[in-house]
Amino acid sequence: MNKMSKKKKIFLIVDVILVILLVALDQFTKYLACEYLQDKPAFKIIDGILELNFLKNSGAAFGMLQNQKVFFILVAVLILLIIAYVLFRMPDDKKYNVMHFLLVLIASGAAGNMIDRVRQDYVVDFIYFVIINFPIFNVADIYVTVSTFLFVILFLFYYNENDFSFLSFKQQKKFREFK
Repeated sequence: MNKMSKKKKIFLIVDVILVILLVALDQFTKYLACEYLQDKPAFKIIDGILELNFLKNSGAAFGMLQNQKVFFILVAVLILLIIAYVLFRMPDDKKYNVMHFLLVLIASGAAGNMIDRVRQDYVVDFIYFVIINFPIFNVADIYVTVSTFLFVILFLFYYNENDFSFLSFKQQKKFREFK
């Protein structure tokens, strides 16, 4: 069994701290939305463009899969486990720094919305782009959407297939046979 480097341990500790801070920020914004927006008219930030508008969302993006709490919690737990596995296995090479941060953002978003579903059976959404009539969303959704988009860009244009060999089960088996 490989011993984890000091640099790797620091990376993982920073990852956990970042997830905690980002989830706290998400939960704080949702608290503010409940406190100041619930049962009130929309708060216009830029008239006709952007407003804060409280919504209890018991579904997924765009109102799909309404009232599927257990499904969403299981998916979030699975995502968190996969991300934890990838972060644990990821080399401490500098080229993976951005991927670390993007995975931390995705994990934070998944955890933030999962907390809402566990605590109150719905997710608090409150950011609304009026100009394009985009579905109301929250800070956790921003984490997931932006980081997933950037991750896809990196996957397509920066990383190559060999950069993900650390995730291969075959490689682990070969390593054990070599020992």
